[in-house]
Amino acid sequence: MPLDIPGATHLHSGKVRDLYEVADGHLLMVASDRISAFDFILTPGIPDKGEILTRMSLWWFDQLSGLVPNHVISTTVPERVRGRALVVEKLDMFPVECVARGYLTGSGLLDYQATGQVCGVPLPGGLVDGSRLPEPIFTPATKADLGEHDENVSFEQVTQTIGLESATVLKQLTLDIYARAEEIARGRGIILADTKLEFGVRPDGTIVLGDEVLTPDSSRFWPADSWQPGRSQSSYDKQFVRNWLLSPEAGWDRADDNQPPSLPAHIVEKTRERYVQAYEQLTGETF
Repeated sequence: MPLDIPGATHLHSGKVRDLYEVADGHLLMVASDRISAFDFILTPGIPDKGEILTRMSLWWFDQLSGLVPNHVISTTVPERVRGRALVVEKLDMFPVECVARGYLTGSGLLDYQATGQVCGVPLPGGLVDGSRLPEPIFTPATKADLGEHDENVSFEQVTQTIGLESATVLKQLTLDIYARAEEIARGRGIILADTKLEFGVRPDGTIVLGDEVLTPDSSRFWPADSWQPGRSQSSYDKQFVRNWLLSPEAGWDRADDNQPPSLPAHIVEKTRERYVQAYEQLTGETF
């Protein structure tokens, strides 16, 4: 349930974020402690997750400020959501998830195993789970409603939706942001395997980076010192939760579309530890 926040009108709730309109026409974006996997919102949430995501996004927006403008206006927010909310611009958001992959895993690996390609991009033979790609690739997806699956699509399909000019700019921005972030993360002992970005446009046509950026919810972070292609990688992201849901301990069958079981206390605690570790290792700050 969205919070009752004085002076703010609730507009929309996603899997993790709640969006409100505030008096000056800007938006209040609140990151909750909810966690989702396989298009389900899981219970319970992960303590402090909303604050970690918000602080990490702010840190990354600063790192990327020379590359692309972002939607953050202010961190001065109502007391009830302090630390996990931002006042942001109202943008016309592009209906596409902009994904950059430098390594092969997840849905990209499944696409590759079936077709030898990811989102229409041909890849060399012999790649395995965790392989580093010859160069990062742009692998967009459609934005799905709550409970629906994001679908990987080709660049050509994106151009049909938003036009060639916008699609070309988004592709280049996505790859530029990934390159900058991958270099920063690698210097801190973390591999940025892939990441998902969202962009919007101002009334004057300026393209702006929105939503969250380079968090454990929207990216795959792997410890660089234990990376080994050909197996599932240890991670600082919610892949840990996905792996538990698919384990015999969870007793859940992904194929039957039933709500997954509640997360046990030890999984909640270890997930929080991973999010905190990612934040501290990347930013050099103590949470």
